[in-house]
Amino acid sequence: MTDSLRPYLDFVAETAYLAGRVTLEHFQTDFAIERKADQTPVTVADREAERLIRSRIEAAFPDHAIVGEEFGASGRDDAAHRWYVDPIDGTKAFVAGIPSYSVLIGLEIDGRVEVGAACFPGLDELIVAATDAGCWWNGAPAHASAKPSLAEGTLTFTDVNTFAAFGRSEAWQRLTQRAYHRVGWGDAYGHCLVATGRAELMLDPVMTAWDAGPLPVILREAGGFFGDWQGNETIHADEGLSTTQALLPEVLALIRGDEESP
Repeated sequence: MTDSLRPYLDFVAETAYLAGRVTLEHFQTDFAIERKADQTPVTVADREAERLIRSRIEAAFPDHAIVGEEFGASGRDDAAHRWYVDPIDGTKAFVAGIPSYSVLIGLEIDGRVEVGAACFPGLDELIVAATDAGCWWNGAPAHASAKPSLAEGTLTFTDVNTFAAFGRSEAWQRLTQRAYHRVGWGDAYGHCLVATGRAELMLDPVMTAWDAGPLPVILREAGGFFGDWQGNETIHADEGLSTTQALLPEVLALIRGDEESP
């Protein structure tokens, strides 16, 4: 890690943790649930957590741009540093009282995610990473799985119905048929299970940039991959998958439907 990234890594770890404490003040309480235009839920916890994150970024890095789920974009369009913020990724889990939701913060510098944090307050887990600094899970190094084949691995996902809705039914069938175990540990939790060696493949046929904000650097530094379904590392493809570097060729071949796939 270059010295220039150290302040960002420290900042993002602390900020994600503090925002997570805000969400816990409301978790499993009797709060109001609103519906946004797309019918997804939003709560006071989403808004309070994002306000905290944005206020800390604005105070520490006033020249940086911010893109957040609840309050949109701010800052210059040509800013080299851009923060992607999802104050509660997995709001449906949050409102149901399920602790797999997360606070996500990623810093993109000149178009590449270089620093990120995923905090799971209800599980007391914090995963942080910066380029060339490794991926850290509650202070210990995190590593992707070394399993050599998807036939030995766990595949996870967010919502089974989205695969048909976004034209991925055939790829979904090929991947699930190959995997040893298939279970719906969704949202960022599934992607971070891959980064910490607890799953081998996480599939999302639909994602926003803030859903994916910290995931490229977290997976990259853990020895894995996060990106689109063509194998490009990006948070801007409106889709995403996480897997290990060892399994990426097999996963991409199954997505394409190559007959010679392993």
